[in-house]
Amino acid sequence: MNSQVTVCIAGVGHAAPAKIRANSEILKAFPDRTEEEIVRLTGIRERRYAADDESATDLGVIAVQNALTQAGMKAEQIDGIIMATLIPDQPVPAMASDLARRLGIPRVLAFDLNAACSGWLYALEVGRSFIISGTAKNVIVVTAELLSRITNPQDHETAFLFGDGAGAAILTAGAGGHRLHRMGLGGDAEQFDAIQRKGGGARMPWPLAADGHAEHFYLQMNGTSVFKHAVVGFAEQIEQTLARENLKPEDIAWVVPHQANERILKAVSKRVGIPYDKFVMTISKYGNTSAASVSMALGWAAEEGIFTEGDRIIFCSVGAGLTFAGGLLEW
Repeated sequence: MNSQVTVCIAGVGHAAPAKIRANSEILKAFPDRTEEEIVRLTGIRERRYAADDESATDLGVIAVQNALTQAGMKAEQIDGIIMATLIPDQPVPAMASDLARRLGIPRVLAFDLNAACSGWLYALEVGRSFIISGTAKNVIVVTAELLSRITNPQDHETAFLFGDGAGAAILTAGAGGHRLHRMGLGGDAEQFDAIQRKGGGARMPWPLAADGHAEHFYLQMNGTSVFKHAVVGFAEQIEQTLARENLKPEDIAWVVPHQANERILKAVSKRVGIPYDKFVMTISKYGNTSAASVSMALGWAAEEGIFTEGDRIIFCSVGAGLTFAGGLLEW
């Protein structure tokens, strides 16, 4: 490894659809549930849904342009794009290629990555490694998810959870910017069935409604199992990051977590000894946007100006697979 290379986030950006879908709209399908119950169980009050003619790539372009503006860079300076998503606009070719075309940089390396909700952090580590190895100099790490397209409005486990959005970061080898440390990555494939969408792949490429397979094209979740393993997974990623960086909980200014569920993250806060008011939370207005949620929360916080120079920020995520990711950013 080239010890002289410092990988930094030069700029971040996010994008959300204009359409707001409040809990009250979703509750029409669940007359036995209340707004208070949904907020208590999830922390979500509303989420954004893309318009029918709006694509994930549309949102990705906006997020990238915002990140480039913050970085003071032009698209022509980019030589790599890594797109993290679990629902690309189309299976082939990679959504990153369409993004490169639309940004006017069609000759860059471009590919998609799927680590579900941990995808953006996985992609950060891949991009960081590319820069250290010399494969690329300036890399866009972007994610865009339209989970509204695969959320079952009749499923009480998932109907209230998911929303749409995008986020991006520009990684560079320059000394300026916000220093990105190594991401810790892991998983627990024993929990493969905890969160899944069975349809849409080679095993079940299209719905066979007559055979009762239509529900397999929606995201499905075992809420009890996910809650238990997510609390442990989030906490372990934070604790491992602290140990790897030789830090204590009081050294951390902010935690920017995957916006899974407010109850989960409050339990994580107690477990790791970092006050919950240090957790950057956007779940109330954006819901769970899977791989996009960490990048959206980071982009929102940067726009709001809540970080100060030198702040130590921990990223952490648990996603379907299960996948785990966590690491440190110095602002």
